[in-house]
Amino acid sequence: MTDTPERYRPDDHLGHRSLLVAAAYVVLRRDDEVLLQLRQNTGYMDGRWGVLAGHVDPGESVHEAAVREAFEEGGVRVDVADLVPLTALHRFERGGPAVEQRLDAFFLARSWDGDPTLQEPDKSAAMGWFPLAALPDVVPHERLVLDALATGTSLPAVVSLPR
Repeated sequence: MTDTPERYRPDDHLGHRSLLVAAAYVVLRRDDEVLLQLRQNTGYMDGRWGVLAGHVDPGESVHEAAVREAFEEGGVRVDVADLVPLTALHRFERGGPAVEQRLDAFFLARSWDGDPTLQEPDKSAAMGWFPLAALPDVVPHERLVLDALATGTSLPAVVSLPR
């Protein structure tokens, strides 16, 4: 019997393999409205609206990141048990840089503690509730998920979005 290592070699995923940037998204929903914030000074899609979201920190699960981002950006406490998975979006640029290889986990939350308030005014110019049927200019990949919610359409567990 051979010893099978329980871990990958430290250099196992360098060079020829794609590494993914992971992010967690939280759609706070009350009735037929969702909470959005207007992006500013982020360097990505500034001037568009988006849900509470952020990168997964090293050593953190997507669930933990979702809970953390909901608090950091919206000032609300979401219990992991109240996160309903919506979909995962694999956004990637064929032949593009590592930073353009992404996996976004989207969660729905219908309950939380606290009143959502803008917590990061350096990254968000405004925050508010919007009817799913009348959304402002939303970040396109987030709009895909919100449009499915608006129509009651189930998204596949994983959606690939090459660019």
